[in-house]
Amino acid sequence: MTVSLSFRRVSGILDAVPSFTKFRGSRNDDLIDRVSHVYTVLVLLIFAIVSTTDQYVGTPLHCWYPSEFRGWYEKYAEFFCWTSSTYVVSWDEPIPFDVSKRKDNEITYYQWVPLILALQAFLFKLPHLVWKLLHDGAGINLDKVVEMAAKTQLGSSEDREQTILHLALHLDKWMETEKPYRYGRIIRLRDKIVRYCCFICSKRTGKYLTALFLITKVLFLGNVIAQFFLLNAFLATNYNVYGFELIDSLKKNDHWKESPRFPRVTYCDFQVRQSENIQRWTIQCVLSINLFNEKVFIFLWFWFFFVATLACFNLLNWIYIISLKRNRFQYVKKYLKVNLQLQNDFDKKLCYRFADYYLRDDGVFVLRVIAKNSTDLVIIDLVTCLWKIFLDKQNKASRPYIDAEGTLRPFETQPDMTEEETETVASLKDAFINVSGSEPVSNSD
Repeated sequence: MTVSLSFRRVSGILDAVPSFTKFRGSRNDDLIDRVSHVYTVLVLLIFAIVSTTDQYVGTPLHCWYPSEFRGWYEKYAEFFCWTSSTYVVSWDEPIPFDVSKRKDNEITYYQWVPLILALQAFLFKLPHLVWKLLHDGAGINLDKVVEMAAKTQLGSSEDREQTILHLALHLDKWMETEKPYRYGRIIRLRDKIVRYCCFICSKRTGKYLTALFLITKVLFLGNVIAQFFLLNAFLATNYNVYGFELIDSLKKNDHWKESPRFPRVTYCDFQVRQSENIQRWTIQCVLSINLFNEKVFIFLWFWFFFVATLACFNLLNWIYIISLKRNRFQYVKKYLKVNLQLQNDFDKKLCYRFADYYLRDDGVFVLRVIAKNSTDLVIIDLVTCLWKIFLDKQNKASRPYIDAEGTLRPFETQPDMTEEETETVASLKDAFINVSGSEPVSNSD
C-alpha cells in the first residue's frame, strides 16, 4: 500500500512536468532563436537544480572549529557562516584587525546562485514571450499556419493538395485584408518611412511580422550581452574577461589554479553571548560549493559568448534578407522556376509584382517560416498555388466589360448588377460580337 501510494505521488510529479515539446513552444522562429530560449534555458535550469540540491541536500560548507566546539555548536557555526557572508584573506596577508576591512572582502553570492541562474533562464525566455504575445497582432495565427503546413507531409496526395489550397486561400484573404484602404499625404509619408526603416511595425504596409521579428532578434542579442554585465554585478568581479583570462592561462601552460573569483578557503566571524559576555569567534571554512560554481560559470561564459556570436550574425543576416527588395523576388522566383511557372520575361515582371505588391514583406516572411518547419515540396506547391491565385486576380483586373450603356470599361470598375442588368449587358455583348466579330479586348499593357 505504501509503495503504491509513493508510486502515485512520483507519477503525479512527473506528469506535472511539461514535455520538451511544450517547453520548446511553437516552431514559428528559427534555430538560432531556439538556442537562446530553449537550449540555454534548459542548461541554466539544470545548473540551478543541481546547485539547489547541493546546497540543501549536501554540505556546501565545511569549517575548522575550535576544540571546545561540540555537537550543536558546530552546526550553529556552520549554519551561521552559510547564511551570512564569509570573507577572503590571502595567505600572504594577516587577517585584518579592523572588522570593517574584513567586510570589504566579503563573498555574498554563493547562497544566491540557484536564484540568479533561474533569473537568467527567465531573461533568456523573455524575448520569445514578447514575440509569442505580439505576433498575433499581424492578423494571422502563425502557429496554426505552420502546424497546418507541417501536417501536409503526413496525409495522402489528395488531402495534401486540398490542405495546401485551403492554406493558400487563407493566406490570400489575410494579405488582401491587411492592404491599405486609405491614401493621403500622411499615409504616403508613413509608407516612405517604413520602406527605409525595417524596425517599424506596420500592418498596412506589410511589415508588421518582419519588424517584430527583427525587434525580437535585437532583444535576444541584447539579453545575452546584458548577461555578462549582470554576472559582473552579481559576482562583484570583472566577469567580461573571465574566459579570455582562462584561455591566456592555458596558452602559457599554467596549471589549473584556484580562481580568485571563486575562492575555496574563506573566513567567518560570529559572536556568541555567554551570560553577560559577548565572545567573538573567527573560523576558517572551505566553500566546497565553489568547486561546482567555478566550473558552471566557466562553461556559461563560453556558452554565452557562443550564443552572442550566433545571435549577432543571425540578426545581421535577417536585416540583409528583409531590407533588400531583391531578396523577396529571388526567394519566390526559385520556387516558381522549379514548377516551370516562369516561361518568359513578362512572367518575371509579374513575379516582381507578385513578391512586392501581393506577398510583400510579411507574406514572404510567412513563407520562410513555413519552409523552415516543413519541406521544399510543401513550400513549392504553396507558392505555386498563391501564384495561380495572383494570376487569376491579374487577369480579372485587366479584362474589360461592357456596361449597360454599351461603353467598354475595365473590370475593376464593374458594379454589382441585378439579373435584368446582366441580361442587358449580355445582349449588348452579343451585339458587339456580331458587329465586330470578336470578344472585347483590353487596350491596356
